[in-house]
Amino acid sequence: MIILPKHHKTLAFIGSYADSGNPGVYTCQYGESNGSLEVIHEISGLQNPTFLSVDQENWRLFALSEGIGADGQRCGAAVSYDIDKTSGKLALLNSEITLPMTTCHIQLDHTNQVIMVSSYHGGMVGLSPVLADGRIGQSADIQQHQGASVLEVQDRPRAHSVFLDRTNTYVGVCDLGLDKIKLYKLDLAAQKLHPHGEVSVAPGSGPRHFAFHPTYKYGYVINELGSTVTAFSYDEEQGSLAEIQTVSTLPDAYEGENACADIHVSPDGKYLYGSNRGHDSIVVYAIDAGTGKLAPVEYAPTLGKHPRNFAISPDGSHLLVANKDSDNIVSFARNAETGKLVPTGSVLTLSKPVCIKFAVVE
Repeated sequence: MIILPKHHKTLAFIGSYADSGNPGVYTCQYGESNGSLEVIHEISGLQNPTFLSVDQENWRLFALSEGIGADGQRCGAAVSYDIDKTSGKLALLNSEITLPMTTCHIQLDHTNQVIMVSSYHGGMVGLSPVLADGRIGQSADIQQHQGASVLEVQDRPRAHSVFLDRTNTYVGVCDLGLDKIKLYKLDLAAQKLHPHGEVSVAPGSGPRHFAFHPTYKYGYVINELGSTVTAFSYDEEQGSLAEIQTVSTLPDAYEGENACADIHVSPDGKYLYGSNRGHDSIVVYAIDAGTGKLAPVEYAPTLGKHPRNFAISPDGSHLLVANKDSDNIVSFARNAETGKLVPTGSVLTLSKPVCIKFAVVE
């Protein structure tokens, strides 16, 4: 478990599905004793500000949104805010078009110089600079994916998320439509993503989100369509992934519909967590430190419907689940020894939550 400074508070930022006339981004005070969330600020005016990325060094928040392109069609946009650490209030810096299609995921690089966004409907990934004052600059690079896979929904590329390794050198994009993780080399000087390689998962799997192990020896992708997790070894120097194992996210007896969503490794690197929508659970795996392989521990009910996203608190003590279709965020205490989850009784009611990001104020 990570030990935080004695004098600190923790904020949680929530992104949600919302129209521009209603609140869509929230700042919450996080309670470390029971994993509670208390809304202390909210922002309206954004269309579907679903996913967020936090620059904790400069205290800025970046959110997805939607815009209207030159052709009059909906397109991807991102919005930048200054964060007041004391009050949690967000002050708008700017909004900028990022991609010609709507976007579903946003990620800052580790030096907070660029944002990268992915488009599920457009099958593309884009890069935009972050200017010195925190505003988002004009789009600098767009990489269009090509191809298809075996299922009807996989008739085209569907770039679902962007992730980086710890060296800030290699970028991966989970493409649900291609059954591939596309790898790029990040060129900050040129503000470009250079194609670097790819790795495939089983046909019909539909890779959605990815999580690195804290040692970066291993990485894990959750496959939305196949209800599986694929474990990889990671060569940090080469920027390459090699499959180790694929395991189900569901108990053997379950026969209903399901689609996976999010995935995270505990801060201590001992356990992996993934969300099941349909079974409405968090699957918990123990991670073998020597091999990276996974062993199921439990399938914890999320006490809500359609767990789209979840987050582990910075100290590893709690796991908070955003249940989109039941409009709530449910808090669970996380047993550091067993990895198991126990409800704390703390529930925040909030319209269509889909993303939770923490930031520690020292």
